[in-house]
Amino acid sequence: MKTGIIIPCYNEANRLNVNAFLKFIEANNNYHLCFVNDGSKDDTLSVLSSMKAKFNQQISVIDVKKNAGKAAAVRVGARYLFNQQDINYIGFIDADLSTDFEDFKNLVHKLKTLDEVTLVYGSRCKKGGQIERNIFRNIFSKIIKTIVSFILGLSIEDTQCGAKVFKRDIIPIAYNTPFLSRWLFDVEIFVRLKKYYGPKTVLNKIYEQPLRKWVHMEDSKLGLKDALKIPFVLANIWLSYNVLNAFSFSEDIVNLVPPANFSLIPEQPIIA
Repeated sequence: MKTGIIIPCYNEANRLNVNAFLKFIEANNNYHLCFVNDGSKDDTLSVLSSMKAKFNQQISVIDVKKNAGKAAAVRVGARYLFNQQDINYIGFIDADLSTDFEDFKNLVHKLKTLDEVTLVYGSRCKKGGQIERNIFRNIFSKIIKTIVSFILGLSIEDTQCGAKVFKRDIIPIAYNTPFLSRWLFDVEIFVRLKKYYGPKTVLNKIYEQPLRKWVHMEDSKLGLKDALKIPFVLANIWLSYNVLNAFSFSEDIVNLVPPANFSLIPEQPIIA
């Protein structure tokens, strides 16, 4: 049973820890790394291609020609990995490894041991871990958390942690349709799971795992201008899903059967 990890990349050539990724995949042959180059303008694609050349069977590179945002990049990766029959668990982490591999492996281990759970996600809010974050981001995240809690109506501490892992059978629910937001797709995933399972059952299907360590890396792709838009984006998510019913289930999706076109989008080439 292999685990696929999606790593969305946008202009990461100068800060991608190549050695860390290569050492991990060399030591863990039950993992597959799927890098999605999200229209980078630097040498990210070249760096990723050189990594794949060293571990061709354990690394995939998907080249998205036009930058579409983290949500679209993760969705492309999820749809690709879903079609690899030897991969049973599919997750994602940030390219800067703010969540390290040991913490991610702990998420996977927890998911494997909980039969009823379909999603395990990291939490930077639970006590017991080493969490480093600057003061501004800490205050801002608490404001966003309050808004997200209102939208979801669920007792979730940290929706936005960039480390989550799913059992493959729930991937069509979480990733079938495009996300409304470029960055806040995590909130949409929880909304979709809540709509599918129901508000009571969904809490038995998700599990929040405290991270041992998480470090905020500088040079975040989410700038101040984007941050100021977050409350409005969240309002749009709430309106679209709860009032306009933007997400509905077809008969196939209700039965967890992926539609015929649930595969890698043709215009996103894989680097061989």
